[in-house]
Amino acid sequence: MSQFWKAWQKRKDTLQEKALHHHTDRSMENISDIELSLVIDENIMMIEKSLGDCDDLVIRRFRDKRDTDCAIVFLDGMVDRNIISEFIITYMTNPQIPVDLPASNELESTDGLRQVIRNVLSGTAVLMRNGESKAYLNNTRGWDRRSVDEPQTESVVRGPRDGFCETLCVNSALIRFRLKDPNLRVRHMVIGQRTQTDIYVMYIEGIAHPPMVQEVLARMEKINVDSILESGYIEQLIQDRRWSPFPQIQNTERPDKVVANLLEGKVGILVDGTPFALIAPAVFSQFYQSPEDYYERFYIATLLRLIRIISISIALLLPSLYIAFSAFHPEMIPSRLVIAMAAGRSTVPFPSLVEALFMELAIEILREASVRLPGPIGPTIGIVGALVVGEAAVSAGLVSPVMVIIVAVTTIGSFASPSYSAAIAIRMLRFPVMLLAGMFGLYGIMLFLIVILIHLSSLKSFGVPYMSPLSPLNLRGMKDLFIRAPHHLLRTRPTMFHVHDEIRMREDEKP
Repeated sequence: MSQFWKAWQKRKDTLQEKALHHHTDRSMENISDIELSLVIDENIMMIEKSLGDCDDLVIRRFRDKRDTDCAIVFLDGMVDRNIISEFIITYMTNPQIPVDLPASNELESTDGLRQVIRNVLSGTAVLMRNGESKAYLNNTRGWDRRSVDEPQTESVVRGPRDGFCETLCVNSALIRFRLKDPNLRVRHMVIGQRTQTDIYVMYIEGIAHPPMVQEVLARMEKINVDSILESGYIEQLIQDRRWSPFPQIQNTERPDKVVANLLEGKVGILVDGTPFALIAPAVFSQFYQSPEDYYERFYIATLLRLIRIISISIALLLPSLYIAFSAFHPEMIPSRLVIAMAAGRSTVPFPSLVEALFMELAIEILREASVRLPGPIGPTIGIVGALVVGEAAVSAGLVSPVMVIIVAVTTIGSFASPSYSAAIAIRMLRFPVMLLAGMFGLYGIMLFLIVILIHLSSLKSFGVPYMSPLSPLNLRGMKDLFIRAPHHLLRTRPTMFHVHDEIRMREDEKP
């Protein structure tokens, strides 16, 4: 008996050593992928040691109808306990039910410790039986999650009202609901040594360019980080030019937008734990286009698109033009307007550049503060704060009334961009162009625009020129650039993405 006890202790010490090969680093990559034992107590011990004896680790022991020791291992709060009690334990303990295992089409088995730990941490209940060197994985995920709701950052007047949530399977179902194409391919990846974040890469086989898809997958496979907490991690790690202020991968909360881009030959990336999906590759024209452009009649969509382009131009250049004209080129302003501007600036002690920088900085601070405040309070504080600051600055003689109007119009123009990432880039570039306008006038503005255009023309997103179809020029793509042509004229997909099936509306199907 003593020899048996010594052998058991030796076996126990060996298992502990294997399970805790790197006891100070319990990331999934450092958990030894040893095989499970025939003894259920040894398997439970390895799981407990691998997870560091967590207090939220639940182990429910019971005996099945064959009087065999069994155990279910799961994390508290991540599973539906009713499923475990009614559909697992009941099935295995009730002698009137003629099955040994729970009847589920999602029941899988594994014989490796690493796979067991991976599933426990993902919200799966792991079932083990004494005398079997494998574990059964039951999909019992049941944690609380946010339901499908209207997108918060991409609202439209006409269009679907459902948006992505933080659950990966729900988000992929929203895409499947709209895209019932058997050629839709979903590639599952797990990135993040510690977070073990599930990621879906989606594309349509037969439309998407295979080398582009392989490039996306290859860049993601090279990611070697501890954590992926949001899709922004992926976006920053796989984009082409990491120092560019312009977004080279589009993010969206809208399933219809992802489906529309998949149908154009692009790749969609869904990340578990975030409502923002990624779309690659991206071109500059996407960031002033809205899904609503394709739901309205073409002349309405064209008008709205042109208004957005003008608004983005105003948000970037209006303060700089005011600085250049007032400080360097007053002869280009009508005489009556010059007199009115001079009267307003008569009490202002600062040059126009300092005046503009002061007001723009104040507006940016108010805007950031309004975003961080609770929902009902934020917009109110932003509006009231802007009015109070503007009126107080004019009354104190620190800024002119014209400058307050220019800053207000500039801020409103920045809100017209459908893409938050693109709007941030415009807001950031507004300050260097103001400095150049204050030093060189219109020459500084033109120099800035030339440098920006050269930079944009040199950018690529997964091999696609960023300024396509404008540079290089593609006349077929111009039908959906500044204007939105009628649907019956958009019979082909954009060729800049090297799609295989270019036709999306057959000639005989034209209305």
